Amino acid sequence: MYYLLHMPKNNTFCTVRIPFVYYMFICFISFPSLLILPALGNTHSSKRMFPFYSWRTRLLLLLFLAVAVRESWQTEEKTCDLVGEKDKESKKELALLQRLTPLFNKSFESTVGQGSDTYIYIFRVCREAGNHTSGAGLVQINKSNGKETVVGRLNETHIFNGSNWIMLIYKGGDEYDNHCGKEQRRAVVMISCNRHTLADNFNPVSEERGKIQDCFYLFEMDSSLACSPEVSHLSVGSILLVTFASLVAVYIIGGFLYQRLVVGAKGMEQFPHLAFWQDLGNLVADGCDFVCRSKPRNVPAAYRGVGDDQLGEESEERDDHLLPM
Repeated sequence: MYYLLHMPKNNTFCTVRIPFVYYMFICFISFPSLLILPALGNTHSSKRMFPFYSWRTRLLLLLFLAVAVRESWQTEEKTCDLVGEKDKESKKELALLQRLTPLFNKSFESTVGQGSDTYIYIFRVCREAGNHTSGAGLVQINKSNGKETVVGRLNETHIFNGSNWIMLIYKGGDEYDNHCGKEQRRAVVMISCNRHTLADNFNPVSEERGKIQDCFYLFEMDSSLACSPEVSHLSVGSILLVTFASLVAVYIIGGFLYQRLVVGAKGMEQFPHLAFWQDLGNLVADGCDFVCRSKPRNVPAAYRGVGDDQLGEESEERDDHLLPM
């Protein structure tokens, strides 16, 4: 539900969204005064009929209306406001913010230090971190006392990128107490390419506060959104394979059509150069034999056969000397 409120200071109107529950309650307590009471015309009888209708009811109505307006303003969550006028923002920066849209509903947290110097850093992309009232995009919380320090706010956002990284900067943080000329803090988040995760490994790197000005907190995290689009291309081997397969297909289809339509072949004879392919195995064997063998095929043998008629008669007494005396 929406209410139209009048601002007497500058004589303007604004629209305020009121939750449905509050709207029903306001209608309930204001129903007698809006519909029934004007018709009665008798104030005393109306007060007797509706005893709850009084200045307290009106005050309660205003109180609930104020609470509804306050909650309506708080529920409208802030988002990144790029540096520059509203209609003159960089289109490249707007495109980068649109690229990081999947991270808007995520919150990243990292704890560093030990003992009383332990700090918790909470970071969100174009959404409020911390107590949701300061417009902070990155906050530092002292774990020992719970003190919250705004490192950077959403209303001063700057973003740019490279081939495999995105740099997100939140300016306008809380002022330093004794460092950097008491200037406002600034958060610099380096988002590096990691194709294996949507967003992870948020960690503080360092705090540069040893200068007079331009101090900053440096953070890093990984995200696949920072990666440049992969350019798919075929390797040399793939190109050769595709070319060879295409040529083979053209040879077979073209040869088949020629044999069938021109020559008039039937059956297996339609296959182009059928005799060559049938004899391919023998040709390969001959080629292998020619390449692999080192001796000529017609070299005469180093020995020859001997017939029985060419053998002389064996002496029967050749072993007599072996007999015992």
